[in-house]
Amino acid sequence: MEALPIGNGRLGGMVYGGTAAERFALDESTLWSGQPNPDQDKPFGRERLDSLRQLFFDGKIKEANDIAWNQLNGNQTSFGTHLPAGEVTFRFAGIDERHVTDYRRQLDLSTAMATTTFRHRGVTYERQAFASHPDEVIVYRFTASKRGKVSFTTAFQVANEMPCKTSTHSHQPSAITFSGQALFPMHGPGGVHFAGRIAVKADGGKVTTTDSTLTIAGANEALVIIDFRTDYKRPAFERQLDDELSAALARSFTTLHDRHVADYSLLYSRVTLSLRSSVGCDSVATKPTDERRLAALKGAPDPALDALFFQMGRYLTIASSREDSPLPIALQGFFNDNLACHMGWTNDYHLDINTQQNYWAANVANLAECNSPLFRWIADLVEPGSRTAQIVYGCKGWTAHTTANIWGYTAPSSCIAWGLHPTAGSWIASQLWTHYQYTQDSQFLRTVAYPLLKGNAEFLLDYMTIDPRTGTLVTGPSISPENAFGYGGSHYSASMMPTCDRVFAWEILNACLQSARILGIDADFRTHLEHALRLFPDFKIGRDGGLQEWADDYDQAYPNHRHTSHLMSFWPYAQITLQHDPRLAKAVRRTFDLRLAAEGWEDVEWSRANAIGVYARLADADEAYRSLKMLEGYLSRGNLLTVSPAGIAGAEDDIFAIDGNTAGAAGIAEMLLQTQNGYLQLLPALPAAWSEGSFSGLCIRGGAEVACEWKDGRIVRATLTATASGTFAIEVPRHGAYAATLGNDTLQQRDGIWQVTLQKGQTVTIQ
Repeated sequence: MEALPIGNGRLGGMVYGGTAAERFALDESTLWSGQPNPDQDKPFGRERLDSLRQLFFDGKIKEANDIAWNQLNGNQTSFGTHLPAGEVTFRFAGIDERHVTDYRRQLDLSTAMATTTFRHRGVTYERQAFASHPDEVIVYRFTASKRGKVSFTTAFQVANEMPCKTSTHSHQPSAITFSGQALFPMHGPGGVHFAGRIAVKADGGKVTTTDSTLTIAGANEALVIIDFRTDYKRPAFERQLDDELSAALARSFTTLHDRHVADYSLLYSRVTLSLRSSVGCDSVATKPTDERRLAALKGAPDPALDALFFQMGRYLTIASSREDSPLPIALQGFFNDNLACHMGWTNDYHLDINTQQNYWAANVANLAECNSPLFRWIADLVEPGSRTAQIVYGCKGWTAHTTANIWGYTAPSSCIAWGLHPTAGSWIASQLWTHYQYTQDSQFLRTVAYPLLKGNAEFLLDYMTIDPRTGTLVTGPSISPENAFGYGGSHYSASMMPTCDRVFAWEILNACLQSARILGIDADFRTHLEHALRLFPDFKIGRDGGLQEWADDYDQAYPNHRHTSHLMSFWPYAQITLQHDPRLAKAVRRTFDLRLAAEGWEDVEWSRANAIGVYARLADADEAYRSLKMLEGYLSRGNLLTVSPAGIAGAEDDIFAIDGNTAGAAGIAEMLLQTQNGYLQLLPALPAAWSEGSFSGLCIRGGAEVACEWKDGRIVRATLTATASGTFAIEVPRHGAYAATLGNDTLQQRDGIWQVTLQKGQTVTIQ
């Protein structure tokens, strides 16, 4: 939690910044144990499903849960987990830590470069590291202010005692190679095969090798190239390694650096954010980040830290999920701390909020391409998810449940308490529709999104049934992740149509309906969707004043529970909005207030990040900001990575989880602009700490980028630039006299809204 992360979307790791010894924790996104499991689905079928549902309809909750508990679970015997590769170590000759001065290390988010500098006995040493996307390697450069002072030995130590052998490289005289298999029996048999290369190119001095080490003595500077791959979908991966290594070694450091920065900055530079307070904070902003975080814990204002935290979320998204990445962002991206993989819940793809949150910021933060690996992975779920739908439920279409991996696991988890969540596939698939809303990419909608949405909609339409008690269309039995309710003196997990199912099923059916209308296809299917949506039950308010989590007003088994999946209806979706549904929005607030106030509230990185967005949608800037400070302070560490704290979900240690960073960035964006009501709202939840500031490049639904500058909490100037042709609505700022202009024309407002039709590239200015 002090190292600095670098990544190119596939390959990366953590730079520790040592002096006499340096460590680089090496990671690669496809390094998974486990293997496909043809027996993952336990047969249940439609006939038994109908009988089980009748027990629920008859009020026989205990009997129904007993059957579900014993028969509606999956077989996870070869599930696997993502694993860390190991550590590349550097041991430096002649450096005594007692004589090190002027030490500094930094991660420059604008260049994705980690740098360590220090002085030792009159010599200044500098080490630079980055993960190159265009060259597909890790680059480490070692320099000194005096010639002949770069001397070190480097080696690779595999993690978790995975079988691994090392040797000198047969074609590169200044390189070592290692290979093995990602075996990790804790989560079952199997694992990818892997191989890696470490090579050095020195200016001056001498390079010697053994089967496991490279030694550089007396060089003026040295360039170390690291690469690592697995055979996941790449049978010729070792040949690819050698080709990448040779190409990188043929380039100078300057060329490698310039290619890396040019490639990376195309994404990172799209968005700027500056946050300032009328109260001077300059003295805080000049301190090291870890000290600023500690000061923030004590209440010191530091809006620049808030902006840094937002950009850190964007940085980690780019580092973990490029357009051509082989896999989407897992629980830790691929910055594996070797803790999550030792937990029962593993470093996997949790589809009951964590993986979804990993991509909440992608579209609004102008990183739409970073969704691509997620969409390819969803497509990979269709074949196994179709078998799960048929074998478990007797239904067509495809589905997936809470826990997923790279091997096509789509069945319920081994325990229904967290695993019987058949709308988890719907939840993750909804990102396809979100992507279209932001990009307006009709080709993507036609060829990628709609086929996947339709397949899941077909499952839902076949799976859902009419509740004879109400005449509404319901799911079930399923759970509200990962919660339970009280009934008859006991706690149960399974019920018919928990509210979250209503949320996710409605989101998919509506997205599929809207997509088919836009594309002008599937008229009969559209009619079927319209009929189904009319039969959905309404949201309900419970006796505690909160939004009901289950169809019936059950007692809360765990009032302090971290999961509030039913509130996704409010954020990030807009099935309930403050403007259109004030009564339900009040119930949403009541639910969230009760959870946060409950004794022993399970305050974790992702639930606190979620709170930022909820309170931003409620237009409560103070509470949104308080949650942001909690996330930055108590739930982050010195390098701003977020943690799931010890004591939650069985963890004995703080465990890094990337979703607090990514969802936290999405929450900050939601404080700055919102479009869920069909029009753009600027600064809807601006806290007093951000009285001055500016942003540019944030994206909105409908296809546009927005920039805004404000002072004393009031807008000075704002622009909306269309990235796709369309009609846009903009709320007139409440304070002051503003005009909106398109070229030389002043727009007319109606009911406090400007509405304008723009061609791609046109800009509306507000001032």
